Amino acid sequence: MPTPRVEIRYCPKCRWLLRAAWLAQELLTTFEGALGEVALVPAGNGLFQVWLDGELIFSRAEAGRFPEAKELKQLVRDRIAPDKDLGHSDRN
Repeated sequence: MPTPRVEIRYCPKCRWLLRAAWLAQELLTTFEGALGEVALVPAGNGLFQVWLDGELIFSRAEAGRFPEAKELKQLVRDRIAPDKDLGHSDRN
């Protein structure tokens, strides 16, 4: 079975590469061994989306904001490792 693939689509003209890279690092660190790939994909104007195995799990346009690292970790965890404890990221 192939391991999960996360794709972070970001607008390079908006200078959102660093934000996308930081979130990618957070996911790779948290889900070490559980994620097969986190891809950074330059995309259209103003776009910032996170996809997991072809399913859109976060859209800046829909939410009206960027995802928080904690929130993104929870979204990914709920789909690929529901029993994983995220430590402080699971606390309010």
